Amino acid sequence: MSDAALLMKVRAALKTVATPKGGDLVTSGAVEGLSATSDGVVRFTLNAERAGGDPETVLGAARAAAGAVPGVARVAAVATAHRKPAAGGHDNPLGLKKESRIEAAAKELKDVRNVIAVASGKGGVGKSTVAANLAVALARRGLKVGLLDADIYGPSLPTLFGLSGRPEMRGEKIAPVEKFGLRMMSIGLLVNEDQALAWRGPLVMGALRQLISDVDWGALDVLIVDTPPGTGDAHLTLVQSKLLTGAVIVSTPQEMALADVRRGVELFKKVNVPIIGIVENMAFLDDGKGGRNYLFGKGGAERAAADLGVPFLGALPIYPDLRVASDEGVPVAIRNPAAPEAQAFERLAATISGGFIR
Repeated sequence: MSDAALLMKVRAALKTVATPKGGDLVTSGAVEGLSATSDGVVRFTLNAERAGGDPETVLGAARAAAGAVPGVARVAAVATAHRKPAAGGHDNPLGLKKESRIEAAAKELKDVRNVIAVASGKGGVGKSTVAANLAVALARRGLKVGLLDADIYGPSLPTLFGLSGRPEMRGEKIAPVEKFGLRMMSIGLLVNEDQALAWRGPLVMGALRQLISDVDWGALDVLIVDTPPGTGDAHLTLVQSKLLTGAVIVSTPQEMALADVRRGVELFKKVNVPIIGIVENMAFLDDGKGGRNYLFGKGGAERAAADLGVPFLGALPIYPDLRVASDEGVPVAIRNPAAPEAQAFERLAATISGGFIR
């Protein structure tokens, strides 16, 4: 059966599934990113806010309907929502309520020894590039490394590693994509490339929870989590999961970025997540004559680290070749391991693995 023919049959089957809000899954727009292959693999995302009701119940009905279509061999589907937390008191400095499903998701990572968040208070500071190259550098040190792209609205991992297509299923779990010695997952691999995601907080938290619990990460020495900019829902989900070994904060030197860094550091401190340190990215540009141009100011992140009482992990200059490597989808540590930019990430990985990875 052709892809188009199977897709049509699956769409018709999903249209028979009624939603708690009324209507059906397809007409309500609750089914997003639906695809089918000639070998019988069906994939879709369930927007449970549009469907209404309990997301796992609705997702189960959708999976059953799609799986019953002749020619369907496997159904890979995730729901972008979670149950509201039960009423109750606060049990931490930020007033976060207990979320048993998030903590249950964390237990799925029982074979992951360390989870490190790479965060930034502000967008545009190169955080995702740092996270990607740090993960590669750690893997080159002989560690088993996973990389989770937790930026639901603006996933960067598919571009940084040149990934396309949809992940395979491994039993009831999604198999992480493996490349360059890493196991990787991103919402960008589960939805259509040109699909704009306009999800509210609960949907973001639900999607991140599923990227933690529904992916077969296996045994890892460290899972690097590339978090979204700021201190929003994804960060709170990770905090509630009680997963984090520590956090690496990325900033550029100028005060506008550092003001947000201070807020990020305070968030992690309040919930007792160790700050591994601050990385100053885009610190300067080598003019090719032995001089340095400090385009965003000089030493701001290092001073902020001292003021906040957290380690300074070093400065990363602006490397034009790093930009080229990122656009080409081949991390610089793979593209040219001897290059200065690759060696800079090797030093960063050595510092982190030596002091924080158990």
